[in-house]
Amino acid sequence: MSCWQTVQDYAFRSLGYGERLLPREDFTICQQFTLIGSGMMWNIYFGVLALIAGFFLANAVALGKSAKNPLLRKPAEWFIFVFRGSPLFIQFFLAYAIFTALKQNVPGTSWLTNAWAGALCVLFLNTAAYSAEIFYGALRSVPRGEVEAADAYGMTGWSRFRRIIWPTTMRLAWPAYTNEAIFLFHATTLVFLSGFPAFQQKGDALYYASYFADKTFNPFIPYPIVAFYFVLLTLAVIGVFGLANRYLNRHLPQEKRPRLRYRPQIIR
Repeated sequence: MSCWQTVQDYAFRSLGYGERLLPREDFTICQQFTLIGSGMMWNIYFGVLALIAGFFLANAVALGKSAKNPLLRKPAEWFIFVFRGSPLFIQFFLAYAIFTALKQNVPGTSWLTNAWAGALCVLFLNTAAYSAEIFYGALRSVPRGEVEAADAYGMTGWSRFRRIIWPTTMRLAWPAYTNEAIFLFHATTLVFLSGFPAFQQKGDALYYASYFADKTFNPFIPYPIVAFYFVLLTLAVIGVFGLANRYLNRHLPQEKRPRLRYRPQIIR
């Protein structure tokens, strides 16, 4: 079988299209690149949707934490504390146990036990908590002079927030938020290790890498391929967020625009 035929047969297998059976013997580099790349579609799905939904929730939670009213502030503080204070891996298992209990007692909730829904919910809440803390710190760092200038122009309430406070918050938070987005995409690999099952072998990149490693007894080919794909994904995230960063800082002189830098850390 040629490499092109392999790509045609397995490129969209993780979505349910193409060959139903996985290769059983004579594993080639092309098969491993194709199937692991097919699984990356699920990692991108988890990361993109969790990031988009988490962005809006994070903004709301950051505003809640900065509110003077304790009825708004305390729930936001506890939400951030719980999801930042507990390991993401444990959150996956707790969520799966909760969704399994719901499935048994509440009709119509069985879909939550599938990885495409349940794992996405966990990633969404986790990244919202981390992003909310980033936005909260940026919100408190908005220069007081800008707020006073808005007051002098007669801006109050929603108009001041929309035109002055929120854009400045995003500009200050964006470099750190870019790192959070990168870590989120890396965290999607934990879905394979969590309790959420892959429906009909429609797994993510690590699912197929593990399959090839088990069959060939050689982990030094499939896992570096996964790492290669995630390096490409990281470069894509940096590029997209870099464009957004340039847009947020378009009013600044070229030499004063902050540049995005990826700063990996041992502890997230």
